[in-house]
Amino acid sequence: MTASMPLPPVPDPFRLPFHYGALHQVGIDWLVDPDPVRKLLAAHHPDLTAAAFEDGRALVSLNYQLYFAQYAFGGGITQEIEFNIIAFPSDEGGRLPQLTYAQYAQGWDQTKLLGIARIHVLCDNPFAIRAGRELYAEPKHPGWFEVGLPSLNGPAGEIWTVRCKTATIGPDDTLEKDARPLLDVTAELDGLTAVAASSAPVTGYGTDREGRLLAGPMNVYQPYRWYDLATLEHSGRTRLAVHAADSDLGRDISAVLGAGAPAVGAWTYQSPPVAAHTRPYYLPTRPRP
Repeated sequence: MTASMPLPPVPDPFRLPFHYGALHQVGIDWLVDPDPVRKLLAAHHPDLTAAAFEDGRALVSLNYQLYFAQYAFGGGITQEIEFNIIAFPSDEGGRLPQLTYAQYAQGWDQTKLLGIARIHVLCDNPFAIRAGRELYAEPKHPGWFEVGLPSLNGPAGEIWTVRCKTATIGPDDTLEKDARPLLDVTAELDGLTAVAASSAPVTGYGTDREGRLLAGPMNVYQPYRWYDLATLEHSGRTRLAVHAADSDLGRDISAVLGAGAPAVGAWTYQSPPVAAHTRPYYLPTRPRP
């Protein structure tokens, strides 16, 4: 019988599970040449293997998140973007079903071994950066964002635009913004029919400083909306521009995506509103003398 393994520690002041008060998310997927992906994955997570889909291609993903959390001291808003490789623990390959990309994107892998191997994570909240590093071994670093998102409080449409810029963490543990852009992501999903995708829980993989592989599931309590972009008709719906080609993030994205590989899918999630402050109305008043 194999000896049981201890759980990773949860250092103070963190508490698990971490509860999201609201979540807004967009992800874009690309099927790419597996060789550069395997090389990149081996450098970051040597105990993971890149999943293979149509024609043996690997799957990489960029996803942006905006989320709110309520703490004992009040509330906090966080934005981040992840660059991930879809992978599984190398010793567990025999348990995986054989899936197409579309089947994976719609949540057919009920083993949840096909997870996101985080390669780069940029975040605008120093506390969340620390939590990601210490709890989940995320390669999390500072960045900040200028965005345009679908919103019930804004113009109608399903257009997401995200610009990520460089930042540092100052001596007082605050985010110090830099004007230099790192990358731009756009997803124009207006007029497309979305498919409900029950892909949660999403397994996130990290490798800590001692080389131990961690898996941390994230439960999302409603289906994602998945958009099939594999046809030529929809190939121009997403755009990615890398501005800092000499950065670690820029080099790694360029190495696996090459010269403008078309996206095969996009997926979104937006928390439903919990309250609405409606339009005011006039009340009759008596004439003043």
